[in-house]
Amino acid sequence: MNILVIGSGGREHTICWKLKQSPKVENLYCAPGNGGTSLDAVNVDLAVDEHSQIIDFCKDKNIDLVVVGPEAPLASGISDTLEAEGINVFGPGYSAARLESSKIFAKELMGRYNIPTASFRIFDDFDKAEEYIRVEGAPIVVKAYGLAAGKGVIVAEDVEEAVCAAKEMLVEKKFGASGSKIIVEEFLSGEEASILVLTDGENIVPMVSSQDHKRAYDDDKGPNTGGMGAYSPAPIIDDVLFDEIIETVIRPTIEGLRNEKILYKGVLYAGIMMTDSGPKVLEYNVRFGDPETQVILPRLKSDLAELFMAVAKGDLTGKTAEWDERDYVCVVLAAGGYPGSYEKGTSITGLEEAQKEGALVFHAGTKEKNTEVVTSGGRVLGVVGMGNGVVEAVENTYKAVNKIQFEGMHYRKDIAHRAVARVDK
Repeated sequence: MNILVIGSGGREHTICWKLKQSPKVENLYCAPGNGGTSLDAVNVDLAVDEHSQIIDFCKDKNIDLVVVGPEAPLASGISDTLEAEGINVFGPGYSAARLESSKIFAKELMGRYNIPTASFRIFDDFDKAEEYIRVEGAPIVVKAYGLAAGKGVIVAEDVEEAVCAAKEMLVEKKFGASGSKIIVEEFLSGEEASILVLTDGENIVPMVSSQDHKRAYDDDKGPNTGGMGAYSPAPIIDDVLFDEIIETVIRPTIEGLRNEKILYKGVLYAGIMMTDSGPKVLEYNVRFGDPETQVILPRLKSDLAELFMAVAKGDLTGKTAEWDERDYVCVVLAAGGYPGSYEKGTSITGLEEAQKEGALVFHAGTKEKNTEVVTSGGRVLGVVGMGNGVVEAVENTYKAVNKIQFEGMHYRKDIAHRAVARVDK
């Protein structure tokens, strides 16, 4: 099997690393890849928004399956383009990808099919949004309706912060067209978890639960980021709650889309808030989460290539997944200044030493320069440790983290703190 993975982040490195383990995979490519994907695949300099380039490459290399990692190519309809050329693709088409690319589409779908979520209002006029925010009070959530690289959601602790967020989006165009409309929604309190499943549009193969840390700094402070760390499993999700989420969120979402003549094939990710009144959807993603992928796929014992191809061919019938029972923890090492402006080209040391500690190191914002690996993005590396229980997994992860250095490096020192606190009780 010849496979092309599209993307350049930690998620894509993890996918390549796992696919490489499959005896079914003969040739593995990643476009454009990073300094780590080159260890597991052949990096290819393709523009992911140039569909014709990708099609030409697939035909030239006899690609059997394309795996689309990030949301932007999915939102642009890359899956539809590939399928029209007879190329198998893992990732939903344009219509289904609107679950992530349009938060308005997602919220309205949830409303039509009674999928539990926060109450909300939609605005394209700043004055009306400000008036509504001041009446509702805080805390309150302001969201850009389109894609914003994980930074378009503001959980405002006070009214002025919410008004400022609405102004940045609607008036100052901070997120461009993605902020031309905003959603102002009820603040949900509780603990978050990520639930992912593979689906062919009818059948599902559930994946293990996880939880990520979006805030930049310890104690969940600072601005939202693309994710500063994750762990799996999420102890707040027991078997009963997991089954409830599958039946009240996942299945109604897939069936609702199918009812509207939209076939969803790929991975469906539901960000869930566990509230006093039960699980509610915060958001959907139409691709693997980053860094959740870094703690989910290493736990997978089954053949990922086989599962991906079954999804692409639209038949997951009878497929299941087997999982490692150990806990996994990922700590993201970020460039100085992230999630704001940051420098690139800084030399990274200690990668081999970290791996000698038994950790997995997944590259995100890196590239090869001469004979060394240097930084090239905001989130640079994901260091993953495992253990018998979350406490051991955390200890093993941070031992490995301490072996790595680059100028300006910063990371959260409390990843999985909620899970550890449950053990300490």
